[in-house]
Amino acid sequence: MHYSKQEVNITVLVRVCVGIVLFFEVQLLCVAQPLENQLKNSPSPYLAAHASDPVAWQEWSPATLELARKENKLLFVSIGYFSCHWCHVMQAESYKNAEIAALINRNFIPVKVDRELDVALDAEMIAFAKTTLGNAGWPLNVFITPEGYPLYAILYEPPERFKLMLDSLGSEWLKDSAGLKAIAQNAVKKVQAAAKVNPTEALAKKYQKQLVQEALEQADFLSGGLNVPRKFPLSPQLSALLEIEAHEHDARLAEWLRLTLDKMAEDGLRDHLSGGFFRYTVDPGWQKPHFEKMLYDNAQLAIIYLRAAAILKKPAYRDIAIDTLEFLLKDMRVGSGFITSTSAVDDKGKEGGSYLWTEAQLKAVLDPEEYQLVHKVWGMAAASEFEDGYLPQYRIVPSADELKRLNGINLKLQQQLNSRVVPKDTKLLAGLNGMMLETLSEAAVLSPRYRQAAEDLSVFMLKDLWQNGILYKGISRQQLLGQGDLETYTYTASGLARYAQLSGKNADRSIALQLQILAWQKFHTQEGFLLEQGSELARPFYQVAIEDGPLPSPSAVLIKTSLQSGDKALRQNAIDALAYGDAVLQSGVFWFSTQVMALNRLFQIHAKH
Repeated sequence: MHYSKQEVNITVLVRVCVGIVLFFEVQLLCVAQPLENQLKNSPSPYLAAHASDPVAWQEWSPATLELARKENKLLFVSIGYFSCHWCHVMQAESYKNAEIAALINRNFIPVKVDRELDVALDAEMIAFAKTTLGNAGWPLNVFITPEGYPLYAILYEPPERFKLMLDSLGSEWLKDSAGLKAIAQNAVKKVQAAAKVNPTEALAKKYQKQLVQEALEQADFLSGGLNVPRKFPLSPQLSALLEIEAHEHDARLAEWLRLTLDKMAEDGLRDHLSGGFFRYTVDPGWQKPHFEKMLYDNAQLAIIYLRAAAILKKPAYRDIAIDTLEFLLKDMRVGSGFITSTSAVDDKGKEGGSYLWTEAQLKAVLDPEEYQLVHKVWGMAAASEFEDGYLPQYRIVPSADELKRLNGINLKLQQQLNSRVVPKDTKLLAGLNGMMLETLSEAAVLSPRYRQAAEDLSVFMLKDLWQNGILYKGISRQQLLGQGDLETYTYTASGLARYAQLSGKNADRSIALQLQILAWQKFHTQEGFLLEQGSELARPFYQVAIEDGPLPSPSAVLIKTSLQSGDKALRQNAIDALAYGDAVLQSGVFWFSTQVMALNRLFQIHAKH
């Protein structure tokens, strides 16, 4: 076939045009596609609850960090947990807001984190927030550079202020990302190597005395607990101070311990109908609870009240311990394991809706005489402090006869509670179940029922969570949750070691020893403890001693367990860690109470040899 010159020119032109079109199509394909929300199939109930947000949430992973580096965007890392009330509020106000979501998606790489699964990341971001903000909590939102340096942290913000902050930081990053990266990187201080101070009995006694002194200096002798606007159970500190009181009586300490335990049990921190303790109260008088219930709080408090019954010579505490154990078995056990928490909001999104009662609801269940008694004892002559009703608690002390009648009334109300839906975080976490195993093992003296629950729990943990020499963080929605961190190994080892005393089985003791050995190998170096083996952040977060939080320090628990193990190598690891941890205790011991008791344990055990 022959073409004229004109036809050839037209053909070439057509081909050039087609080539240009194809080029731009390829370029369009190469442009980063809009991110999509990746949380739909997450095994974490908290993350899955954010799957319908218009925010294009990613999970914390090496791939997400690589994406941030490729696009040169800040990561917006939002950390929370299932039963966190203000996490739910910020979700409803901001993360469901299409305008705010579009702003986040355009300028940042959004990442949602379940703090109970990314313990190390959460701990370092909490430390960063305390340093830069002066306080910390959840929801915890941190902007992190693509290289892994935290730049800026905020807690809960209402949507208007949050949007302004997103606009401002997004604009600043576009103008000078290099400058902001330098600020974040330069803010990282090189940690000085801790000096080694060999532990002595005199040092142990000094820090034990200092712990009591620091506790009493902060103590609220009118309402119990610390003299602060919000009241938390402070379980690690209560446990340590009870142990001290058991061996060295101090009248003021005993008075404060009784007052604190009484107020926690009698007022709003405790659920007087369903059982168990709420996480904290928002007021200094223990009246207005934040309504989530945590496995770790209740597991610790059950044993604290059981021990306090003997140490403080108050048998009524034993009944509170039993009531708490029964709550755990009834409401937090799934199969043989125990779930993580119950939510502060009900299935309709009402805070405390699962626990509060309106006058109409009470009248529908109770006869007039029963209602009048409840009205009197619950203090319903005064206006409720809650929008959605009254919280069951005895504001007027009932007589013996009234108490007997109230017991029958409570059974009626409890039956009604069965129809209320309490959202639950159904993750079965190995570390928290290890704590529960220790609790049940100690409570086995009360009833064969608790011994059997301990045995069932140990079987579940060793069968489902300890596989081929690896301890997993937990299981959720029939999926294993990744390899365990320091908390996972430490609390599990401690619980199994305590259970081995109950079972008398060498196999249980052997696995407890193996877990301790692995914990030291995986999470301890000469620079200190790591909460997790790997980190996507720019630098490892070493700590020579980890402070107590709502849970006891995992490093101190590992030290205590190793000192009791009977293994010489583990014992030496513990002694060396205590020597380097002294650098932290020199600046204050209240938040390192478990570390103080680990040091104390060294010389208690030494005396026995």
